[in-house]
Amino acid sequence: MEFLIIGVVILFVFMYRTHKGESVYKFIVQQVGVAYEKFAPYSFKVMREKAKELGQEYTVRQYTMQVIIFATIAGLVGYLYNYNLFITIIYIVLAVSVIPYLTYLRCKRIYSEFIFEQVQVYTTNTIMEFRTTNAFVKALEGVVESGVLEEPLLSDVKMMISLSYQNGDIYESIRYMDNKYPYYIVKNMHQLFLQVTKEGAKDTAETFENMLSDIDMLVENVYRDRMDRQSFHKQFVQYGVILYALIMLIQLLLGTESYINMLDMWFVRVLVNLIVVINTYFLLSGEKYYNENVGAE
Repeated sequence: MEFLIIGVVILFVFMYRTHKGESVYKFIVQQVGVAYEKFAPYSFKVMREKAKELGQEYTVRQYTMQVIIFATIAGLVGYLYNYNLFITIIYIVLAVSVIPYLTYLRCKRIYSEFIFEQVQVYTTNTIMEFRTTNAFVKALEGVVESGVLEEPLLSDVKMMISLSYQNGDIYESIRYMDNKYPYYIVKNMHQLFLQVTKEGAKDTAETFENMLSDIDMLVENVYRDRMDRQSFHKQFVQYGVILYALIMLIQLLLGTESYINMLDMWFVRVLVNLIVVINTYFLLSGEKYYNENVGAE
């Protein structure tokens, strides 16, 4: 253990001397950034850029605080469960290494919320434009010109317009949008426009009005679900963190010295660490549930 600590110190000094005039922290951030640009999936890059654009991406200070909190909790849990410095360091490293995954989940949630809001804007405004133009493509052009859409939906609607003029009908453009955004409000609206196109522009005011009401109801339900998720998530995380303190109750009942003696038996050490693994899996599964399928129907 002493050699490990000395090795870490030597590595720190070497990095500091090698990058003189530049903080080690800045050097590490730059190297992580290079690796990120090289290996991160394109979709994640898009989601993270959108989170930054929306002002919801963490600052360096927030990420630093997250690292400190995760490392502190992992250090306490690792030491209280094992009373072993080496295992505690492993716990800290593993806990900090989870942060990129949590970042991915959070950015995915933010991006999903943004896409759903844009889908709602697309469907609502297309119906309202159609009331004036009585033509699907003209309605799409009106939505584009209104400036209410943002990327990536803006480019996708422009693609729909291009496909419609290229093919002389709306079928391919609707198929393109349905595959790109498989929300039932999108499919239902497109199906209605297909019906109107085939049968001619009849009096569909009441039908479109009902669809707008359905969209409003869906949006209300999604936002209510979002608030419920946030409330559940807060309680869930608190409960999960408290479960780590179960070891303190065990030591209170057995006595710390007796507990440390029991750790000499390999199966006891396996069991206590299995408690941590199960609780961590429980927490990560909850985080995945909270951040995924937001706005899904």
